[in-house]
Amino acid sequence: MQPIEMSDPAKIEAFLSKIELTGKGFTTDCLLMDAYDAGLDYPDYLKAEGEDPNASYDGKSPAWAKYHMRQGKRVFMVYGDPVKDRRTHFSETP
Repeated sequence: MQPIEMSDPAKIEAFLSKIELTGKGFTTDCLLMDAYDAGLDYPDYLKAEGEDPNASYDGKSPAWAKYHMRQGKRVFMVYGDPVKDRRTHFSETP
């Protein structure tokens, strides 16, 4: 998978709404809802990279393995790996 970066909040929301993560660890039917749950109600930066066979974009697999989303000082990350369980990390800088 080619890495992707975007900074248009509308495009980021559309992109995240099409990401589904299955397999071990963190899973979701719609990554956008998890970004909202993490407090990113208007994400303004996204970087996706790597390849995960247990991830799909718009119903097609594989999709990206790592997602880095940001809104101001809030950061929500999802790390996928075919060998290890997928995990998330949230941070907020002061």
